[in-house]
Amino acid sequence: MNYEFSAYGHPNITARHRTTLEFTKDREATANGDCIVGVKADFELPELKKFLSCGRIRIGISVAGMTEEITATPNPGFSSSHEMVIRKTEFASARTFAVRADKSSCEISRSMAAALKAEEAEIRVNVTAY
Repeated sequence: MNYEFSAYGHPNITARHRTTLEFTKDREATANGDCIVGVKADFELPELKKFLSCGRIRIGISVAGMTEEITATPNPGFSSSHEMVIRKTEFASARTFAVRADKSSCEISRSMAAALKAEEAEIRVNVTAY
């Protein structure tokens, strides 16, 4: 199973959070949102819900010719049609798409984090079950 969606960069993206990473449908990001790595995300909740019963998933993030991959466990309680949060911890809320991730926003390469600051940067996100 495979699903792909887009998100976009924003000048306020810092990608410095130690335990989370987030994609949001919001058009804006503040500097306080240090886990956000993409705005204007066009994911569809029914498509993401198909992954919630999978054992493990891979989330590939590509921008400006660079790719990062995150492995995580889906959260069966995920129900947000607006935000998609991936956490290294076990904490799960309706916004939490996955837990026990092997990477957070501060662990993506700094060159990718810099590319995410460009508003015109299109981010491709690929979710795969394995």
